[in-house]
Amino acid sequence: MGFIMDGLDAENYDRQYSDRQLVMRILRYFRPQAGRMIAVAVTIVLTSLTQTSLPIFISWSIDRLQEDTSTGTLLFITAVTIVLGSLGWAFNAVRRALSSQAIGNVVLHLREDAFDAVLKRDLSFYDQYPSGKIVSRVTSDTQAFSQVVALSTELLSQVLLVVLLIGYLFSVDARLTLVLLAVAPVVIGVALAFRKIARRTVTQSRRVLAEVSAHIQESVSGIGVAKTFRQEHTIYDEFQEVNAQSYRINLRTGYVFVSIFPMLSIVSAIGTAAIVYFAGLSARDGSLSTGDWYLFVQGMGMFWYPLTSIASFWSQFQLGLAAGERVFALIDAEPRVVQTGNEPLPAMRGEIRFEDVDFAYNENESVLHGFSLTIHAGETLALVGHTGSGKSSIARLIARFYEFQGGRILVDGHDIRRLSLDDYRDHLGIVTQVPFLFDGTVLDNIRYGRQDASDEEALRAARQVAGGDWIDALPNGLHTAVGERGASLSMGQRQLVALARVLLQNPSIFILDEATASVDPLTEALIQEGLEAVLVHRTSIVIAHRLSTIRNADRIIVLREGAIIEEGNHEALLAQGGHYAELYNTYFRHQSLEYIERAGELLAAK
Repeated sequence: MGFIMDGLDAENYDRQYSDRQLVMRILRYFRPQAGRMIAVAVTIVLTSLTQTSLPIFISWSIDRLQEDTSTGTLLFITAVTIVLGSLGWAFNAVRRALSSQAIGNVVLHLREDAFDAVLKRDLSFYDQYPSGKIVSRVTSDTQAFSQVVALSTELLSQVLLVVLLIGYLFSVDARLTLVLLAVAPVVIGVALAFRKIARRTVTQSRRVLAEVSAHIQESVSGIGVAKTFRQEHTIYDEFQEVNAQSYRINLRTGYVFVSIFPMLSIVSAIGTAAIVYFAGLSARDGSLSTGDWYLFVQGMGMFWYPLTSIASFWSQFQLGLAAGERVFALIDAEPRVVQTGNEPLPAMRGEIRFEDVDFAYNENESVLHGFSLTIHAGETLALVGHTGSGKSSIARLIARFYEFQGGRILVDGHDIRRLSLDDYRDHLGIVTQVPFLFDGTVLDNIRYGRQDASDEEALRAARQVAGGDWIDALPNGLHTAVGERGASLSMGQRQLVALARVLLQNPSIFILDEATASVDPLTEALIQEGLEAVLVHRTSIVIAHRLSTIRNADRIIVLREGAIIEEGNHEALLAQGGHYAELYNTYFRHQSLEYIERAGELLAAK
């Protein structure tokens, strides 16, 4: 079976909870629904009483009809049967409605907590785990949890019905009732024997569902690349492999669950035969009436239904517990970024100081060791270096997206770990190399960081970026729909929207992962104009890929393997003839002044 489970190991943040821990955790979610659940309990009792009364009344009616077959007696029996049946249906309907409301509210709260946990996870969490698997826990696992809770209330109603019926049967014939009960431990024992294998199998089933979801999400996100390279068949083949694995595991899960019922059917058949035989002997001897014989046979059928439901319930219960376990593991995942304080930061100058900072993404990937750097308030600092030199890591640490393992990072003299993250990030603006836009309009995305901003304020910020001419080029101006991830806009337009978004936010610290790295000269010139508006009077950290941005920086830091090897402005570093000069000659020379001036001419001609 090993090949079936390949790739379905638990995530690092998964935990093992006992059944008791899970049940107690679930009950805490039901506390706010205590009123409804009390009403559900009352209707369960009323439903069970009426449903128990019906076979007892029919048993009495059989004996009564042997003595009196008059029309009045028949009408009375018919009327009472209709009333008891209707009351049972009505109480059951009210019980289902109330329990559905309570369960719906619980699942709503659970899903909100799960999504809140998703929002609170550090960026390192999303580096490690596919988003599709995380989505699966928030959606399908919470849904599976709701189904098992609904099943629990249904089973409780059936169990109470049996308890009431067995109590009455004891008053009729204790010996026959004990015969009926003798088989119950066998049925329950068989159900419990499946408990561990059911939990393990169901957990694997939930994991493979998450694997399928993750693969589909990744495929849809990258469909443009797949079509470009004509790799649709490759994606389909990979999906077939994942889907086949899901089929094998779900088939195995089905085998585990359905194998329990033939065993239970055999046990229940033996029990029914025993009751029919012994009750028949008692009826023949006259110690048991015909109506009571019927009641015992009918009671056996009613007795087996909840018992087999318990067996089925264990399967479903394990499904719900496995789903709940996965959701709670997501909620309980330990954050890596931990604030030791919650100090407010109403105003900020923007001075940033690294003091002997150690940082590693994991045990085998050390990035910074004893790193020290001071970024002055209002300074534009460019970070330059080969891939893996630590440029992005420095920016991520300033943004407090990742936890560092040693040293201190100070902002205006405050330890970054003691600040209120909400207050701190209000002063922080970030534009990435590939900006993310949410589905909606350009206006919605510009004021994403300031939801209270008016249309006029958003328009004013947009006009400050590259003169605002780009807005007039949009079909509906600021009300142009950007599409999913900004797909209806060009890369340059997305960058201009992102710059306007930051400008409206008005941050004290600005982090730019070079916005002009993937655009043409004309768009680069437009974005460069936008940058001039954003960078002024702000502390700016620029991960540089373009000469135009580097030349305008107040200071350039050259990094190699997480260490500063050179520092200065563009002209001074070129004159040194060191690593920066080598980078310039290798990567930046083609971005000559003539190249930039040509872009300026194109912009002017436009």
